Amino acid sequence: MASTDKRLAEAVPPADGSGGIGSKPRRHSYGQIIKSSAVIGGSSVLNLGIGMVRGKAMALLLGPEGVGLMGACQSLIDVGRTLAGLGISSSGVRQIAEAVGTQDQKVFSRTVMTLRRIAVVLGIMGALLLIVLCQPLSRYALKSHVNPLSVAALSLAVFFGALSSAQIAVIQGTRRIKDLALVSVFGALLGTLVAIPIVWFFHHQGAPQNGIVPALISVAVMAAAVSWWFSRRVKTEAVEMRLSDLSAEVSILLRLGFVFMTSALIATGAAALVRIILLRKMGEAAAGYYQSAWVLGGYYVGFILQAMGADFFPRLTAVSGDNAECNRLVNEQAEVSLLLAGPGVLATLSFAPWVILVFYSRRFGASVEILRWICLGMMLRVVSWPMGFILLAKGARKPFFWTELVSGIVQVLLVWFGVNYWKLKGTGIAFFLSYMFYTAMIYMVVRSVSGFRWSSDNLRIGLKFTALIAIVFVGWYFFDRRIMVSLGA
Repeated sequence: MASTDKRLAEAVPPADGSGGIGSKPRRHSYGQIIKSSAVIGGSSVLNLGIGMVRGKAMALLLGPEGVGLMGACQSLIDVGRTLAGLGISSSGVRQIAEAVGTQDQKVFSRTVMTLRRIAVVLGIMGALLLIVLCQPLSRYALKSHVNPLSVAALSLAVFFGALSSAQIAVIQGTRRIKDLALVSVFGALLGTLVAIPIVWFFHHQGAPQNGIVPALISVAVMAAAVSWWFSRRVKTEAVEMRLSDLSAEVSILLRLGFVFMTSALIATGAAALVRIILLRKMGEAAAGYYQSAWVLGGYYVGFILQAMGADFFPRLTAVSGDNAECNRLVNEQAEVSLLLAGPGVLATLSFAPWVILVFYSRRFGASVEILRWICLGMMLRVVSWPMGFILLAKGARKPFFWTELVSGIVQVLLVWFGVNYWKLKGTGIAFFLSYMFYTAMIYMVVRSVSGFRWSSDNLRIGLKFTALIAIVFVGWYFFDRRIMVSLGA
């Protein structure tokens, strides 16, 4: 077994001109991007299969109404976990990556120990908050479809979710990409193996929706257990921490973490509001159609975005002080992401009805139109996310906060108007329009922060994919679908 120092050395980009702290890398990072994308992508393929089984089972056992209700409950968990975490998992990734870069084992150990301890405290606080608010959340957010006691029970999912996020931050900060992929796969697998029998049991009892809360809790417990198992592989020294040391570490985590938390809270809050709007204006079935389209729309693109967070973010943080190098890495990441995402988006647009049928059932036919619009938005998400990482890597808290706040408000407003004017498909149209707005906004912001500009290669690739996607998307409404499926294929 390698020593701890060697593990840390391997986790940091080498200081040889290829990405190390304080160096000015000149070699292209395409190989590293492809490698990390392949590892994360491999786990995503496995997760896709696991998700297919889980989604199909839930669709058959719960129906559109139950799937919509499960999505709404999951949104409450996400909001609670975001509040509980105070952004320390995201800021923890940045701090751990910097601590690894110092090659000082004591600094690294203090950062990891602080993150783990504060996660337990915040997890308990988040769980208590959900218990206190269980009655109004049951009445107003879930329209009393889930009783207050069951909402209070979701506090367990919030607690274990907070622990899991902190443990994953330790793995991610040390750039243990393979472990990160394994955490994702085994967490999804164990969660599925436990959740499906729970829902089936309640379905057999004639009340399948009663199994939603226990299933969600079991998924959170399994994820926490798996992340703990792999996180313990990251070795730390037993360092003495005085109260002043702990206070200083916590202060650093919370100062940047607060911005991460508000950003994540805006995102999860907006997602929760979208589902609440659908529940209140169109009912549980509509929320289920949206939930299924949302999950499928993000399956393929998800592995690209996960790879960005797992490997790209720590590498970008290492060179965040060098604008030219920072912008080069973003352009290279965006180029590979476009080339990987484009074919997947075209395939989903072409085969949307069959994708819905395979992953869910014929009862979810109304999800097809939403899914196609969400695919357009997902392509823009792939384009815009690398730029957003510039603000995170540089610790530009104010620009990051305001861009996230404005985009969250715009998304909710667009969904509100979209549902009123275009009914169910308005949710998909709103998602696409919100990412058109966000992409334009984040480009202007990062241009002012780092002088970022798209490379000529990215502009050329982007224009080609825009034309191809537009043809496949628009042609669906004017030509025979068999022709458009063949063209898309």
